[in-house]
Amino acid sequence: MTHDTPSDIAQLTSQQRIKAIIGASSGNLVEWFDFYIYSFCALYFSHAFFPSGNPTTQLLQTAGIFAAGFLMRPVGGWLFGRIADKYGRRQSMMISVLMMCGGSLMIAVMPTYDTIGAFAPFLLLVARLFQGLSVGGEYGTSATYMSEVSESGKRGFFASFQYVTLIGGQLLALLVLVVLQQLLTLEELRAWGWRIPFVFGALAALVSLNLRKSLTETTTASERKDKDAGSLRGLLKHKRAFITVLGFTAGGSLVFYTFTTYMQKYLVNTAGMDTKTASAVMTCALLVYMILQPVFGALSDRIGRRTSMLFFGGLATLCVLPIMHALKDISSPYAAFGLIIIALAIISFYTSISGLIKAEMFPVEVRALGVGLSYAVANAMFGGSAEYVALQFKAWHVEEYFYWYVTIMCLISFIVAIRMPDPSRSGLLK
Repeated sequence: MTHDTPSDIAQLTSQQRIKAIIGASSGNLVEWFDFYIYSFCALYFSHAFFPSGNPTTQLLQTAGIFAAGFLMRPVGGWLFGRIADKYGRRQSMMISVLMMCGGSLMIAVMPTYDTIGAFAPFLLLVARLFQGLSVGGEYGTSATYMSEVSESGKRGFFASFQYVTLIGGQLLALLVLVVLQQLLTLEELRAWGWRIPFVFGALAALVSLNLRKSLTETTTASERKDKDAGSLRGLLKHKRAFITVLGFTAGGSLVFYTFTTYMQKYLVNTAGMDTKTASAVMTCALLVYMILQPVFGALSDRIGRRTSMLFFGGLATLCVLPIMHALKDISSPYAAFGLIIIALAIISFYTSISGLIKAEMFPVEVRALGVGLSYAVANAMFGGSAEYVALQFKAWHVEEYFYWYVTIMCLISFIVAIRMPDPSRSGLLK
């Protein structure tokens, strides 16, 4: 049974709210698992979709399709934000996870280049565009829903589980790959083993879909029928909120990707660390980072969202440069782990409340659209490009410029935080 009035939401017990948070965040975990498993398995399936030749060229072509999926996120942010505001959060989240399921299943059973020729990489691109669209829409809608269904006074704690599942999806993808590497030979992984994680992801998406079917709707029929519901026209009435979110998301996304997805390559290519050691350091660091999210989310309930953002922007501006410099010449994996945890703790002031602080800045009729689109645009421009920009500066032998670039973007986040009111105390989320 679904509910359709604010009073129903107000009457939910803590147990029902937790169940709703699990249902919403389960899809988030599945979406990120499916999105990252492509990147982790590319080494084993790139030869299957592109003509035989240089392995580096094959990987680059596979990476190009990964990037295309990333570029679909703003479209997903707009499309699913509109659906969520106009037809309901639950509806949007169900379509989103179903689309991700379809993309994963498509890759799992897809014929190779040897079977259907150039049509194979085309189908792979189509599947990734579906997944990019889906993951672009998932963030805004699930962030909005988790913020709305959470109990007032504990919203920071509950909303932080969005990043718990985001990081959890990445770790689960890594874990599944490690298990397969232990059970199968390299030849088996290249021949058919790479398909298994995509089947696993599709099945997990069906479980999440089932959980989401029974979610309590957080908007009313009258709110969904509002003339501005889910429209860009309605969103333009809140330009200041949109620009504010773009401002702090640019720095937040950039520093997040720098110390998570790019950091492993940085430890290997710049610090000269062994690949397996760097992988172990980052796996342990991500696990601790995941556990930190509810801690920092609960802290924001006490000190306020604006204070958390000020801590993030100020500390990141001061610490990125010395931490990156220290990691550049580091030899001890334990010291590297310690420095990365310091950086991730600072970033946690932002990521733990990332979705919530955006939701608190937009009214209900354009909330999912405002959260999803602003995040997707800033994330695609700054977060998605982090690795490319870092490697480009390294190729130009001016790697330090990248440290300054990240520092400047964090400073912009700090300035934006100074100028914004505290959404947890004066926000539009009731």
